[in-house]
Amino acid sequence: MLTRIYQNYLAERLPPQQVKAWLSKLGYDHRHWTRPVMHEACTRLLADIGLSKLDVLEISAGEHWRSLPFRSFQEMNYPAYDICTDVIEADVNLIIADQVFEHLLWPYRAARNIHSMLPAGGYFLMTTPFLIKYHPIPHDCTRWTETGLKYFLAEAGFPLDQVVTGSWGNRACVRANFSHWARRGWFGSLKNEPDFPVTVWALARK
Repeated sequence: MLTRIYQNYLAERLPPQQVKAWLSKLGYDHRHWTRPVMHEACTRLLADIGLSKLDVLEISAGEHWRSLPFRSFQEMNYPAYDICTDVIEADVNLIIADQVFEHLLWPYRAARNIHSMLPAGGYFLMTTPFLIKYHPIPHDCTRWTETGLKYFLAEAGFPLDQVVTGSWGNRACVRANFSHWARRGWFGSLKNEPDFPVTVWALARK
């Protein structure tokens, strides 16, 4: 509540970008509370492979992965490309779908398409929400636990023993996202409560 009051106070006096800059100087974290741990954990998984060795294709690209020092980076964005129906020739060894698969009407088809686009030894990084509100963009269809995600990817063709999963969440983050997309702010705890996963991820190797 105090954060919103302060933001409103600044917003009446400063341009939006200056408000954001001031809050950042005061230690306010503008990232979605659901994502910092997920992104850091997934980045570590990719760093263990070697970021500079990875030629990347991101499906419905966001900002986070563009900032990493991959060897190359390209995008496949909806609606120009629909991973449920479109297979493109891409000389890549990593495909990323970050908060995408929950929106797909045909997720199994999409995972099979991704599998077919990767060379032997290539990687697929998939992240999805779990305990999060319904958000159709334009659809909202599916949730997976770590176990569910692992077996879903195995069914799509990735060897079961080559799928590494993780998850993060806590009750405070779940509650904070009931009414709006909560930012971590000043006080958003990054403590993990395994029984309340907000985000789930998997790195699968073909």
